[in-house]
Amino acid sequence: MIGYYAHHRGAGHLTRMRSIAAALEEPLWGLSSAAPPYGWDGGWTTLARDDDPDPGSLADRDPTAHGVLHWAPTHHEGLARRSAQLAAWAADEHPRALVVDVSVEVSLLARLCGVPTVVVAMPGLRDDPPHRLAYDSADALLAPWPRGAHDLHWPDHWFAKAWFVGAISRFDDRRVPEPVATRASDPTVLVLWGAGGRSTTAEQLHEAQAATPGWTWVERSPGTTGSDELWDELQAADVVVTHAGQNAVAEVAAARRPAVVVAQPRPHDEQVATARRIDDWRIAVGCQAWPPAHEWPELLDRALARGGQGWSRWSTGDGATRVAAHLAGLTCPGVPDAGS
Repeated sequence: MIGYYAHHRGAGHLTRMRSIAAALEEPLWGLSSAAPPYGWDGGWTTLARDDDPDPGSLADRDPTAHGVLHWAPTHHEGLARRSAQLAAWAADEHPRALVVDVSVEVSLLARLCGVPTVVVAMPGLRDDPPHRLAYDSADALLAPWPRGAHDLHWPDHWFAKAWFVGAISRFDDRRVPEPVATRASDPTVLVLWGAGGRSTTAEQLHEAQAATPGWTWVERSPGTTGSDELWDELQAADVVVTHAGQNAVAEVAAARRPAVVVAQPRPHDEQVATARRIDDWRIAVGCQAWPPAHEWPELLDRALARGGQGWSRWSTGDGATRVAAHLAGLTCPGVPDAGS
């Protein structure tokens, strides 16, 4: 059995976990402070929260352990309870390994319990001491993006143990559509927001709409109606405007749509790094922040000109299957092979 820790913030970690679980031939046990996804039929441990009350009120409890960790506030009952839950799970379930998506502290605690770790590598600048500690101690690094996207400044020992599998999308099993040849007479922009929050305001969106007469803008965010039809909405859009979160980018990539990818503020410049690389590779148009209204006509035209087939460099359509193959072949000293 393989364990999978999914961070509770946003929806991308849980979505990626479900895609990998569907591709695995052995059980996957989920651990998260979030509730299990709808229809989840595997093992599940609901972990206590370590960020209650609001994290701002915990700032005086040395949450970084003098800069060594990211989040471990002192004298926090929830943190103690979740740590005990993780240790008990490791002792009771005897997992072959734990995929950590993402938490430095969970990575280290699992390894201290003798569980090999596969740490999901994240975009952006990750050379701070906590990230180095988690990445150095991992048995493997799972990179859900193509080789060369975010690893150019990695040390050799990270690179040597990395699994570059490309983007992982819940739509990877869908038929890859034909490329967009020409602009439609009544073109549509589909705007995708994520569950992790955004800095772009409704006023900025309205100004972009006003600056692009002739384009119909459709806005989609988690919790709105029509979520089950996202694939169809992606196919119907002439251009997709999306934040630069890994999950949203993966779904646009799977659909091979022309896109404008706009970074939202995140720690370690995660989304900035993704938007920059996508633009550098001319896969789509990447922006470091929401552009001024007057730039949108040219941005949409440029996205159409670049088309959508460049996404094949970012997403091969079998990312989760590649992860499953790596996990099946993962061997560590004293760990039984998969299926034994």
